[in-house]
Amino acid sequence: MEKRPVIIDTDPGIDDALALAIALFSEELEVKLITTVAGNVSLENVTLNTLRLLQFFEKKVPVAKGAASPLIADFVDASNVHGKTGMEGYDFPEPDESLLLEEHAVNAMRRVIMESPQPVTLVPIATLTNIALLFAMYPEVKGNIKEIVMMGGSAGRGNKGVMSEFNVATDPEAAQMVFQSGLPILMAGLDVGQKALIYPQDTEEIRTMGKVGDMAYHLFKRYRGGSFQTGLKMYDSCAVAYLLCPELFTVEKTYVGVELQGSMTAGCTVVDLRGYLHREPNASVCTDIDGEKFREWFKKSMRKCI
Repeated sequence: MEKRPVIIDTDPGIDDALALAIALFSEELEVKLITTVAGNVSLENVTLNTLRLLQFFEKKVPVAKGAASPLIADFVDASNVHGKTGMEGYDFPEPDESLLLEEHAVNAMRRVIMESPQPVTLVPIATLTNIALLFAMYPEVKGNIKEIVMMGGSAGRGNKGVMSEFNVATDPEAAQMVFQSGLPILMAGLDVGQKALIYPQDTEEIRTMGKVGDMAYHLFKRYRGGSFQTGLKMYDSCAVAYLLCPELFTVEKTYVGVELQGSMTAGCTVVDLRGYLHREPNASVCTDIDGEKFREWFKKSMRKCI
């Protein structure tokens, strides 16, 4: 089976760490490059976390450091959810610094995309600054991109603002540029992530799944995306789940815009499911997920992380 080439743009982050694990151990995906962007915590911390994870997973994937701040907005991280370093709660090995490229993430993405014999899928599970810069600087890459499968945005309420989801709201201008790119986009947003829950009995089961399962268990205990007792929300794993098991999701094609001016709604993804704006669809949006089947898929995927 020919693997699907992907580039993952990330900001680990506890839920990012598990999404990376599933993607890296998948038999269906070839992770050609991991790029980092400031988001959950600072660029330096997310890059260090990525390198530590790769060493822990014993995977040799090149890493490129990207944007340290949004295009325009002031940078505000999510250390209140992920802890000061982004992955507190587990003693990771020292990173393999040789995996860190000297190239900026945008240049590394361009090179990998243009050299790939197959169209590449971009999987941003973080703020979209790097992706927006890529399209602005090197629009020619669009010809060899299959699609963008992103975790971000919301068709309902928010978790950074009243109506804004963290990844989009951290750099709304970048998100708007990506939604206007003309490429196929799949948006797995906050609202489906809130239904992608891992419960206490699941965490105890995952704890027995080798060293990666033990790592996940200890990170889960520090993760404040939901409750360890009532269910942890696996937002970023939804993007990987769509790549590997799209039948878990209900999807609708629609127009998605990003509110840039609203004094109370800046960073809101306007998901026009009823066609009020009379604009052509520019994205496929996950509107629902089978939570029970997601739990089983997640645990099955974690068992493969050995």
